[in-house]
Amino acid sequence: MSVQFPLEFEFQANRGFDTFFPASNQAIIEQLQAFVLGASEQQIFLSGDRSLGKSHLLQACCQLAHSDGQHPFYYPFESKRLPSLSVFEDLEAVELVCFDNIDSILGHLDWEQTFLNFLNQQLENNNRLILASRTPLDEIDVKLTDLKAHLYNNLTLSLNPLKQDEIITALIHKARYMGITLTQKAGRFLVTHYAADLPSLWILLEQLDKATLSAQRKLTIPFLKQLLE
Repeated sequence: MSVQFPLEFEFQANRGFDTFFPASNQAIIEQLQAFVLGASEQQIFLSGDRSLGKSHLLQACCQLAHSDGQHPFYYPFESKRLPSLSVFEDLEAVELVCFDNIDSILGHLDWEQTFLNFLNQQLENNNRLILASRTPLDEIDVKLTDLKAHLYNNLTLSLNPLKQDEIITALIHKARYMGITLTQKAGRFLVTHYAADLPSLWILLEQLDKATLSAQRKLTIPFLKQLLE
């Protein structure tokens, strides 16, 4: 069943470039920032596993564009709940369009044709487009030859996965932004014993935040053990 959506969307304040831990992806962040602020490319294809922060970066790009006086738009596709094909309409005046999970529509001929028409219109209007995908471009079965050529002709970026020490540092970075003091030792304890992927750690961190506020205690390892039992 197709669904409609509003052209306006709400920025997620906690998803700016300042709250993103780059690890070995600093060069990619700088490329995205330069792109938003007027680099020569018109389109970027960004790929990476689900836990690496693609959605965060697209939101950050939109926030940067908005602060630069541009009109950005962000929309995440969901393969089980796709909108109508009219999703691409009325975006002519939007300087930056960010489509998340673009791999959800690629491989479907009707979507590909409509999307190709939209891409051509974007080029004519000199607007910018960022496409994020969980699947690398060379692993997606794109049906239309013209669309495949168009996508391969864009700047393609791939996020590097985080090592365990980088995940711990990202967790500490996120905790600090939330006003939580998390030591390296406590962060390693959480990653080693409870969760090693960032989405699960973010959920866990929110739960711990509420628990520390309620108990008025710091996140020591004994307290973490007590909470997580």
